[in-house]
Amino acid sequence: MATSESWQLFVHNGKHNHKVVIYNHGHARAARLTEEQLHQTEQFRKSHVPPRSILRFLREQDVGWTRNRIQGRNTVEEILCLSSQRGYTVFHRNREESNVLSDIVVAHPTSIAMIRTWPYVLIMDTTYKMNKYNMPLLEAVGITPIGKNFTVATAFMCNE
Repeated sequence: MATSESWQLFVHNGKHNHKVVIYNHGHARAARLTEEQLHQTEQFRKSHVPPRSILRFLREQDVGWTRNRIQGRNTVEEILCLSSQRGYTVFHRNREESNVLSDIVVAHPTSIAMIRTWPYVLIMDTTYKMNKYNMPLLEAVGITPIGKNFTVATAFMCNE
């Protein structure tokens, strides 16, 4: 017996359920090339300049790409600032000789509460591929009694 059923959509509240994004870093529109950059790229392409050289040129022209500054802070400073503002537990160490970040561990308060409730199984693993800072990523995962996984903490370390 065939029936013709279709989906129906009912809108109970047409308002947004979140605030408007003020900081658009990472959005596709913000990442687009300007008209001048598009023109320069086209000229390079016509001159048979290798893509890696074009990208290097664009990065040198755009201060945002080279410094990754967000409200006057670099990427690591921004992570530390936002983590502490949002209640995350953060541990970090710097190298004594150069004051460069060597390790950082970030954990959400709910994750800490969950691992305190179910501390019986903790799985820790690091990535085998390095990121651009050559720091392996460590992820600690706990397991609840019903077999559900949850992230306990994430860390970047200077070595495994």
